Amino acid sequence: MRYRLLPALNLRLLILLLALTASLSTLVSGFYSTYQVQKEQLINYTLKSNYAYARKLASATDSFLEAAMQQVAYSAKIVEQQIEDDNLLKQEVIRLNLQTNSFNSVVINKGGIVVATSPELPELINQPISSTGALQAAKEKRPLISNPYMSVAGNLIIFISHPLFNTQGDYLGYIGGTLYLNEPNTLNNLLEQHYYRQGTYIYVIDANKRILYHPDPKYVGLYAGDNSIINSVIAGKAGTSETTNRQGEGMLAGFAPVTRAKWRIVAQRSVRATLTSLDLLIVEVIKRTLPQAIITFILIGFFAHFISRPLKQLADRVNTLDDPVSFEKLKNVKSWYFESQRLKLAMLKGVNILQMQIGQLRHDAETDPLTNTHNRRSLNGLLNQLMVKQTPFALLEIDIDFFKRVNDTFGHGVGDEALKSLTNIIKNLSRKDDIVARIGGEEFVLVLPNESSESALKIAERLRMTVESTNMKTIGFITISIGIATWPKHSNDIDQVYKCADKALYHAKEHGRNRCIVAQGD
Repeated sequence: MRYRLLPALNLRLLILLLALTASLSTLVSGFYSTYQVQKEQLINYTLKSNYAYARKLASATDSFLEAAMQQVAYSAKIVEQQIEDDNLLKQEVIRLNLQTNSFNSVVINKGGIVVATSPELPELINQPISSTGALQAAKEKRPLISNPYMSVAGNLIIFISHPLFNTQGDYLGYIGGTLYLNEPNTLNNLLEQHYYRQGTYIYVIDANKRILYHPDPKYVGLYAGDNSIINSVIAGKAGTSETTNRQGEGMLAGFAPVTRAKWRIVAQRSVRATLTSLDLLIVEVIKRTLPQAIITFILIGFFAHFISRPLKQLADRVNTLDDPVSFEKLKNVKSWYFESQRLKLAMLKGVNILQMQIGQLRHDAETDPLTNTHNRRSLNGLLNQLMVKQTPFALLEIDIDFFKRVNDTFGHGVGDEALKSLTNIIKNLSRKDDIVARIGGEEFVLVLPNESSESALKIAERLRMTVESTNMKTIGFITISIGIATWPKHSNDIDQVYKCADKALYHAKEHGRNRCIVAQGD
């Protein structure tokens, strides 16, 4: 009798589909992984570069400000010695202003009155100055870099000053220079020359979040908003961060503080500009890979034909067998395609053997090999099932009294026989649903579902007396101590129930052994 098999997919087609799918997924995965790795490396490199750049620029700015303060301090020493010589005062402010291009203007204030300026401003001579920087210098009477402020002319400036004292230490006034943060000077040039055209730029803010320098002058003097970078730099931190700018564009920033002036320098570059080169690289890689991929797919089709042909022939021969037993097995196989029916049969046999082995392994993993009772892992699983079903139970912790003496006197082999004998006694006194487990050397647990502390105590006493009256081979008589706790009476937490039973067991041990104790309290 011959049987007609249902139509199935051709093996050659399946090999082609599998190979094409695997190849395409490998290519896509490779491109994606390469892109992600390169992207991460580019971002990390950009963050580190921006941080190193911001830190270097912050150091350079600190050095410039320190040099400017030293210049003012040097002039202060000269002026202090000849404070009454107006000619010298005029020459000194001119020298200080023209020497290094560090300052946009220089002023000497004596007794609250302007006595010399450079550039020369006759309208200010013999007049008091009430600008924010001047007032701060007069108030603090120490070498000072003022907080940035807006001048009367609408310029954002800082004032670097040094106090003047006579030989007796009396305060005479100060000498100071102004720096216009949005006009040419050494500081502005220092910041301007570090502007990158490839999407990276720097900006500087003060401790009040005011922007002191920005490649786009319209932002100078404005206040920066709140984001992760601004909040970090205002806190005086140095490091890197990914954030968004005012236009919502992702930015990669490094930042560092200018300690002398309490400014913060941020160097940042957009994520888009950073990844532009990577996008072009991936496109180029795809273009170069495509011809090789096409050749590979053609070769896969060629080899698939020769791989499937002998398998198809073997499958045809298997189809001619009329063995009833083999047919019944083939009949129950849900195969994808015609050629796989015989192969799947072999696989099912292998799976059946594997399941038998897994069952044996599971039994070994959940059973104590000496006593053939549940071990701790298996016990915990069974207790969890009882708790899920909300089935109350009593837990009896059983320990053999002076068991170490048995091992020391008769040897571990006799001790193992004693453990087996005790196991048989416990099992004989247990019901069908009771759980017997060995959790330690001579420690056992008996779980009694749906039993209260009172009924469990009766069962425990019966067990204790049975063990006490049983004459065991070689060692004679032994006794046991039992600690009893119930779930959920003593606790809803199974660990606490264990602890309660354990505490009751130790209580029994400490009060003479060979007794049963119920844990106290809920």
